[in-house]
Amino acid sequence: AKRHGRVLSEELKEGSGTFLIEAVLPVAESLGFAEEIRKKTSGFAMPQLVFSHWETLQEDPFWVPTTEEELTHFGELGDSGNIAHDYMMKARKRKGLSTDEQIVVSGEKQRTLKKNK
Repeated sequence: AKRHGRVLSEELKEGSGTFLIEAVLPVAESLGFAEEIRKKTSGFAMPQLVFSHWETLQEDPFWVPTTEEELTHFGELGDSGNIAHDYMMKARKRKGLSTDEQIVVSGEKQRTLKKNK
């Protein structure tokens, strides 16, 4: 659930104790997957990532809630749970492009300690 993948098949190889799992995982979520799975299994898992196919997401990354019901359910920005928007922002950040991320959410002007003469 963390990486938005789907398990296609699971198979136990007779006599070897090897468990073969075939799954589909988005490329954007596969970065760091091999290291994480090895760490969580103490090095016993041997992941093999092979590109399979392209698949479009059904979500619009630029969608903004407009009705009052959508505003109460998704919030003002509507970006909670929008996977397409998350993927787009992560790719833009990785490539050094501008994102809609705010660096300072709420800030105050610092007071200078110098005395006025």
